[in-house]
Amino acid sequence: MGKFTRLRKNKKFSYSPRYYDDKGKGNPFKIEHKLDKYRTTLNSPGGLKGRFASAMADSKRAGDRNLRIRMLVIIFILVFIFLYIIDFDLSIFFKS
Repeated sequence: MGKFTRLRKNKKFSYSPRYYDDKGKGNPFKIEHKLDKYRTTLNSPGGLKGRFASAMADSKRAGDRNLRIRMLVIIFILVFIFLYIIDFDLSIFFKS
């Protein structure tokens, strides 16, 4: 009776993916974003407080000055286009 009730062992297969290079780096099955290696807040320790602190430190870091000027110009243009569309009267800011 033991021959019928005994469970068989699982079969083992030697599977290797078609395009897997075992000499390369990393796991081919791990999905990560292209820019993850440049993010400083991705795996920061300390939970929510640590992530928030590292995000604030990143925002305080000096960036490209030309990028900031370009962004301000774009924002001002979009604001003036919006004010023109809603027919906003700028004369309320000037004394007559």
